[in-house]
Amino acid sequence: MQHTAPDGTTRVLGTERKGFRGRLARIETTEGIGRLPAEEQERRLIELGFVEGAVLEVLHEGPIGRDPIAVRVGSAMVALRRSDAMAILARPD
Repeated sequence: MQHTAPDGTTRVLGTERKGFRGRLARIETTEGIGRLPAEEQERRLIELGFVEGAVLEVLHEGPIGRDPIAVRVGSAMVALRRSDAMAILARPD
């Protein structure tokens, strides 16, 4: 299921399938998304390279429940739980 964010121009990375490409628009962390407090989750994503304008591509989906996902962010590959990827909003290419 693809989920368009309320602004209508971005998509939630945590709902995207293998092959999705886009640029990171913003990180929207709230309590209850992911396993960490919102500020800590945002800090960790930024440390992994998820910064505004970064090129993103979903490379792989896990075999059970499509979780986790492998995401190319810039020149790095990062594995994320879909629950953590729900905080990442991207503009499709």
